[in-house]
Amino acid sequence: MLLELLQLTPIQIVFSIIIIFIAYTVKGLSGFGSGLIAIPLLAFLFPLAFIVPVLGLLSYSGTLMQSFHLRKQVAWHDMLPLLPFSLLGIVIAIWLLVNVDANLLVRSLGIFVLMYSIYSLLPLPDFSGSRKWAVIAGSSGGLVGALFGTGGPFYVIYLKMRQLDKSQFRATIAMIFLVDGGVRIAGYTASGLYSSQVLLLVAILFPVLFAGMYVGHHMHIKIDQKRFNQLISVTLMMSGLMLVYKSIV
Repeated sequence: MLLELLQLTPIQIVFSIIIIFIAYTVKGLSGFGSGLIAIPLLAFLFPLAFIVPVLGLLSYSGTLMQSFHLRKQVAWHDMLPLLPFSLLGIVIAIWLLVNVDANLLVRSLGIFVLMYSIYSLLPLPDFSGSRKWAVIAGSSGGLVGALFGTGGPFYVIYLKMRQLDKSQFRATIAMIFLVDGGVRIAGYTASGLYSSQVLLLVAILFPVLFAGMYVGHHMHIKIDQKRFNQLISVTLMMSGLMLVYKSIV
């Protein structure tokens, strides 16, 4: 009965559970964006217009709790310049998600993931920049986030350029995701992307998300943080290459 309502195969459901568990275990371990791990892998099973709204709802619950808890430490003067450009990027992305050829979107996702993985492996120095960079960071984060569920790197780069302390950084990125994610979910809803099939899969995967986060927070791994992040970057590189290959064969 459940499979008939979902219109998915048992293999799709099992692999979705495994991927979400791994993605949120990694997030629990390192704070690394779960979307960057889950979206490329799920893109082998589903269209992006199906999985991106699923991940949007899954991630938003954790964002709500974190942003409320940290709201007093938000660097509003650095965050607010991002918002209008982020909203513009989201509007453009949702139009693309609904209207652009699926293979082209998958190829674009593969290229983005590949480029990000290469960037994350480079030994780049820390650098600072003015709030004018909010134009690029906001529009890129909104566009890529709404299109692929992985816009976080652009916001992270911008906030690092603003040289916030650790507490301000964590609080501000959480509040950005709260606003960005809320607008994305509203846009997906208005575009009719939240079908009963999507909502049912979200309900099934919610317990998996919390289980993965719990395991990640309590795991002890015999590898330092730098090597762990390098391993994730190499995995993303392989995912990006496979997505590009998938989109052209």
